[in-house]
Amino acid sequence: MSSTSSSVFQFTTPAIEVERAVSELRYGRPVILKEGKRQLAALSLDCVAPSLYDQFAEATNQSHALLLTAPRAGRLGLGETQDMLAPLAGVSFDRASRLAYALGADQPQSFQPADGLASVSAELARIALLLPAMVVADISYSADRFAGCCAIAASQLRGADVARQRFDKVVRTRVPLAGLGQAEFVVFRGGLAQKDQVAIVVGQPDVTKAVPVRVHSSCLTGDLCGSLKCDCGDQLRNGLALLKQAGGGVLLYLDQEGRGTGIGAKMRAYGYQHLGLDTIDADAELGLGTDHRRYEAAIAMLQLLDIKRVAVYTNNPTKIAALRAGGITVEARAPVTGLVTAENENYLRTKTLRAGHMMDLETLVAAE
Repeated sequence: MSSTSSSVFQFTTPAIEVERAVSELRYGRPVILKEGKRQLAALSLDCVAPSLYDQFAEATNQSHALLLTAPRAGRLGLGETQDMLAPLAGVSFDRASRLAYALGADQPQSFQPADGLASVSAELARIALLLPAMVVADISYSADRFAGCCAIAASQLRGADVARQRFDKVVRTRVPLAGLGQAEFVVFRGGLAQKDQVAIVVGQPDVTKAVPVRVHSSCLTGDLCGSLKCDCGDQLRNGLALLKQAGGGVLLYLDQEGRGTGIGAKMRAYGYQHLGLDTIDADAELGLGTDHRRYEAAIAMLQLLDIKRVAVYTNNPTKIAALRAGGITVEARAPVTGLVTAENENYLRTKTLRAGHMMDLETLVAAE
């Protein structure tokens, strides 16, 4: 047997290392973050079994601590300018979980500012679509106890957004749509976990000019089920209609539910909204920021469609800034509106007043 045929096949990239770490975290197992000589074991309260949480506490000699992101720290009255660490020695799984994301939780008895490596664990949780309720412990001098765990350099994690955003065009085919006639669905594959993303091409847009574009993030409850708590379904359908009226355009349908937090976190936030919190404060209780969406996939899709200039249909200035930062020229902006209902009126006002969305407050009144 030749040396070539007997050699071990090895293939890895920073993105693959991130995917492996994400998978381990979602299975409820510890992941080791490395930076220089430091090693930090990280565990997600959103996934871990109570018995494994107890084993983790024992393996770290009760030196483990809970990461409280700045939004969660703010809701607990600890200040909202930086992440904090709360020691968990002797703290049960249930108490730790309550401190991490329960409504009305008491302040921790002691806490201190989190260091940069501990804060990186929240980025791993974000990519994994988990709550940033991370239990961490410095194991720099006891790493042998975690020898079987997946390890990743913090530098790879910090660069994950760039490393994972290579996309390829998979297929392009015609699909007749009600009220729109023939459209084309273009499927792109890439990014973390090789997700499929979809561009819906309405009509025959002229790519030599500014192409009408709508960047739409998935919303299972609104797009598919007609939820009255948001205007997403209306924005999807009205956005497609506007593209047709413009003579043709592209709707980019991005797989990033719950403003990038995932369906689990979104449903938890809905529960808090039912208790009277607005959408931003509900997310903050869970340790989440105002918006966790990313638009590198949208930029890659536009580039593969040979679209360099756009007229974008959006109410969100963040989308415009992201497209421009990715090298896409935004020549115009037009709003996309939906039906204002008693159920979504406060939600729309919150997006306008607290998240900076460009909507006319005077029009945000539920119809009688």
